[in-house]
Amino acid sequence: MDDFQNILEHGINFGRGGDKPKDDGKVKTKAKKKQYITGAHGSGSARQKAKYREQRANRHK
Repeated sequence: MDDFQNILEHGINFGRGGDKPKDDGKVKTKAKKKQYITGAHGSGSARQKAKYREQRANRHK
């Protein structure tokens, strides 16, 4: 009966329980890794994309 009374008074919370997940600084996608950004992993298209990124970064300097 005590559980029932507690539910009546406070309601039911279906949200997440526990603490928030810790941000451990890990990279989730390959696109953000340094090798892919610089084009160092060997693919020609990645090198070309890296070249375009570098040109865009240096555009207004």
